[in-house]
Amino acid sequence: MQSKAQIDQVLRQESDAKEIPGVVAMAANGKEVIYQGAFGKRDLSKDDPMTADSVFWIASMSKAITAAGAMQLVEQGKLSLDAPIGKLLPDLAAPQVLEGFDAKGEPKLRAAKNPVTLRHLMTHTAGLCYDMWNGDMVKYLEKTGTPGITSCKNAALKTPLMTDPGTRWEYGTNIDFVGKAVEAVSGKRLDAYLRGHLFTPLGMTDTDFKIGESQRKRLVAMHQRGEDGSLAPIPFELEQDPEFHMGGGGLYGTAGDYIKFTQMILNKGRGNGNQVLKPETVAMMGQNHIGELTIPKMTSAVAFATNDVDLFPGIVKKWGLSFLINTAKTPEGRSPGSLAWAGLANTYFWIDPSRDVSGVILMQVLPFVDNKCIEAFTGFERGVYAGLDAAQKAA
Repeated sequence: MQSKAQIDQVLRQESDAKEIPGVVAMAANGKEVIYQGAFGKRDLSKDDPMTADSVFWIASMSKAITAAGAMQLVEQGKLSLDAPIGKLLPDLAAPQVLEGFDAKGEPKLRAAKNPVTLRHLMTHTAGLCYDMWNGDMVKYLEKTGTPGITSCKNAALKTPLMTDPGTRWEYGTNIDFVGKAVEAVSGKRLDAYLRGHLFTPLGMTDTDFKIGESQRKRLVAMHQRGEDGSLAPIPFELEQDPEFHMGGGGLYGTAGDYIKFTQMILNKGRGNGNQVLKPETVAMMGQNHIGELTIPKMTSAVAFATNDVDLFPGIVKKWGLSFLINTAKTPEGRSPGSLAWAGLANTYFWIDPSRDVSGVILMQVLPFVDNKCIEAFTGFERGVYAGLDAAQKAA
């Protein structure tokens, strides 16, 4: 790939300058990996170099995988996109909407006007939120002593909605409930279900909720960006014996494994010789499922975890069955109708079916949407498209 040197330079420069601790990036078409690179360190306080098989907390990049598992069960008629999900999930049987707080600071709740469906959950239109982007939820969790979602405690799922189902897009704990729905109808814990139906068939041997002994040796440390711009490793690990597996953000994995997942989407449900989803299901997952609603800017309510999130300002964004969809070509060259999302610690992926290309870039830095991490990501993505364009011209 002609642009390999160009991408290497961007990623090596940022890592050498310690603007990012370390990075693994990989791009592929449906047939093969067309770029891979690893730069910098796994942990700034140690000497271990970053390697292509390094293991990262991929956080919300788990969502698309959990959604794919649920769509297998939709294909089998075991889950329905539009039936009230409360029949399966007691926590959503009689949802309450938070309407603010009274004079004493007590939450004011009312019954939701309509039931929550699996489609609402997969599209983040159920009314659920994350406290990181919602100050009222920060207040609610404090007031009620409800644990945060990353505790992986069942009590963390007992939160009110912020709006009536189907009325607004708001990013939240939706896919954790999708994981619970998978468990309810499959009779398996989410880790076992995903292993049997996605990870093993696709050859994703390094992806799991639990960090195995071999993965532990290759695990990348979490780093926090200080206000002065400096980076320092911080202790961070998800509960390894959780009450529930967090389908919305609990997975650890490698760039190589995630590329296998993106290639399965590019290949219409086929990967590693196995058809894990029907072509029409994959096509459906990539369509707009939120109608006239759009994806707004997400404003940070928890500064150490996330900056404000405003991806592709000026481009209307839609949501599929757990993918962000850009409706116009992006400055980096991504085609309209491409699929994407990210993980909190600055891990990103995109899938561009019309150019038959996908990319994954993994870092471990908080807060989310870190400027230097975004620079690395855009440099990588630009390089991938420059390579495709050059190859096209040469042909």
